[in-house]
This record gives sequence, C-alpha cells and structure tokens, in this order.
Amino acid sequence: MTPMWLFLFLLSAPRCVLSQVQLQQWGTELVKPSETLSLTCAVSGHSITSASCWHWIRQAQGKGLEWMGRICSDGSTNYNPSLKSRTSISRDTSKNQFSLQLSSVTTEDTAMYYGARDTVRGSQCEPRHKPP
Repeated sequence: MTPMWLFLFLLSAPRCVLSQVQLQQWGTELVKPSETLSLTCAVSGHSITSASCWHWIRQAQGKGLEWMGRICSDGSTNYNPSLKSRTSISRDTSKNQFSLQLSSVTTEDTAMYYGARDTVRGSQCEPRHKPP
C-alpha cells in the first residue's frame, strides 16, 4: 500500500468584513490506508464558544470543495451524510481549538483539508445600496 500525502493549508477568507480571527492548523501529514487522519485548528481572536460554527472542508486535486462537517458554539455537530460514519469533529474549549478525525482513510481521501469559520450572516452581507 502506498502512503497518502495530505497537504494542510489554512482557510480564512471572510466575505464582507475584515476579520481579526486567525486559524492555525496542524496534524497528520502522512496517513496510510486504513489509518485515522487527525487535524486540529487553533483559533485566536474569537472564542469558539461565541456564536459561530467551525467547519472542516476538503478539496481533492482537480475537484471542488467538499464540506465535511461542523461544530457550533453550543457544541452541536453536523456532518456530510456521505462521510458521517467515518468523521468526528470535536473541540477543546480550554485551548480554543477544534479537531477533525477521519477514520479508515483510503486513497480517495487524498486532499487539502481546511479549517474554517462561518463568515458574517444576514443583512451584514447585503449591499448597502440596492440597485434600482
């Protein structure tokens, strides 16, 4: 079995406002088939328990982004149904970190993995002047 290289990058792209939130990501870079991928994202500039959701997204080479799941400020989680049986997202509020575990990896899981925060919501993203 050949090992898989999983390249880790940071995704922090707020849409409508400048953000002081920073995410620093680390974890397993080399995972063999059938093993578990573990990634952690440390958040600064915002508490993970304050009205936000924290997401894991991945992108395989030549493909679009795939949402994997999220953990919200109240600790609730949601997962992509196609990955739910192998995915676990947790948090450590004392360290202001959230983590991803993906079990039983295969070569199909080779991708860039991104930790991300919700951007601003609702009217904050609407144009200030509506076109006529």
